[in-house]
Amino acid sequence: MKKLMAFAALATLVGFLGILGFRVPTLDLVMVLVLTLGLAGYDMVTSAKRDSE
Repeated sequence: MKKLMAFAALATLVGFLGILGFRVPTLDLVMVLVLTLGLAGYDMVTSAKRDSE
């Protein structure tokens, strides 16, 4: 259940930031969005691995 909620939260974040990135497509903003989503994805993956051990 925790993994499902984490995936739903990440999907919501991707949706929100995706809209922002498409509406204001400046290079620096898109770079920050990609970095933010990368860190959030990394956190989700490492947290999921830690819960299964």
